[in-house]
Amino acid sequence: MARTLRTAAAALAALGLLTACSSGSGSGDAAKTTVITFWDNNAGPARTPLFQHLIDEFEKAHPEIEVKYVGVTSSEVAEKYNTAIASGSTPDLGGVTTALLASLTAQKALVPLDDRLAKSPLNGKLSNAMLETSKAAAGGKGLYQLPSSGNQDVIWYRADKFKEAGVEVPKTWDELFAAAAKLTDRSRNQYGFTLRGGAGSGFQVLAEAYAYSGLTAMFDASGKSTVDDPKNVELIARIAAQYKATTPEADVSNAYPQMLAQFQANQVMMVHHNLGSTKDVKTALGDKAAGMLLPAGPDGTATLANPVDGFGVFKNSKHQDAAWTFLEYLDSHRANSYWNENVGQIPANTEAYADAWYAESGITKRAGDALNSGKLVQPPVYLPQYSKITKTDAEPNFQKVLLGKMSAADFAKSLADAFTKAQADYKAKNG
Repeated sequence: MARTLRTAAAALAALGLLTACSSGSGSGDAAKTTVITFWDNNAGPARTPLFQHLIDEFEKAHPEIEVKYVGVTSSEVAEKYNTAIASGSTPDLGGVTTALLASLTAQKALVPLDDRLAKSPLNGKLSNAMLETSKAAAGGKGLYQLPSSGNQDVIWYRADKFKEAGVEVPKTWDELFAAAAKLTDRSRNQYGFTLRGGAGSGFQVLAEAYAYSGLTAMFDASGKSTVDDPKNVELIARIAAQYKATTPEADVSNAYPQMLAQFQANQVMMVHHNLGSTKDVKTALGDKAAGMLLPAGPDGTATLANPVDGFGVFKNSKHQDAAWTFLEYLDSHRANSYWNENVGQIPANTEAYADAWYAESGITKRAGDALNSGKLVQPPVYLPQYSKITKTDAEPNFQKVLLGKMSAADFAKSLADAFTKAQADYKAKNG
């Protein structure tokens, strides 16, 4: 079918009957097509071939549109987008996580997608929870990101080691701490848990705290941050107490790569990360590892929303209709299911929830059920100071907590005060 369409397009182009606009960058048939540039915001050997496959399939179905793929790594994408915005050289569309959304919308770089989605066949077929997270990340001002994948925090555990030791999979934090202690054997350099003291620790410890406290919002009605709620402080203190008791000493500066390496090397039995590590874990350990949701605290559990991955159309694009057509394809049932099956994440297209791979995916489906439960706690990623608060400020302070140089209460209060002030400033400027 696709080959027939491509041949037909070529024939029409030869007769001068194909009138689709041109970017002026091609020749022959290509000169009669609309050429759009797409930036992958997390390019690499795992994702780039998947996009290349999807682009090939899209171009077969839409010979009037050519997609030029540009791979950008996740560590570079923020700077690349900012430079492109400043120089007026943004792509037609690109990958945009909710973590990037506030910066891009603040610079008015993206177009709103509410009206396009309302008229699209996708309307009513995308996860409401992901759409709400996308809108919240833009400060509630509209839909500037078409979500494609959801992610949630999970704990990977060594199922084989749990079975050997006769340890049940924890359902509460008390049970997790008890399991970590039982599985720790320092004489064999084996630890029951690993915590994140390096890059990324700020968000991770907040996810753990809210899972324990069960609080359902990061601000109360007056705009005061709930981060320093006594129940959150209690969990942060209990997590810090695990350091060097059931975790390796190196955890004070470890980030995801080091934590995963310890997990794969039989040094730690549980590691808190998210579904983004599914492929790495399964490739390295297969059925020896399994995933569980963050345990509950005494008052139930809350789920801190993870960044949602998706796509945005840039305002400077001269081919916004073609860019939207490509986005519609990427979020279609078939393409969205293919993508998420291969990256191990939660599809945005709810038609994919009936697909066999998802129904049988175990932790991915359980995390998806939690994401779509309607009980997500939305982090205030729309605040301009969000990254500074959760990374620049929080990460070194959490290391002080681990090293006994700052109390959990003071750590939580410093975060809460910063969030409360940033929220007040945001409200004063944006209503």
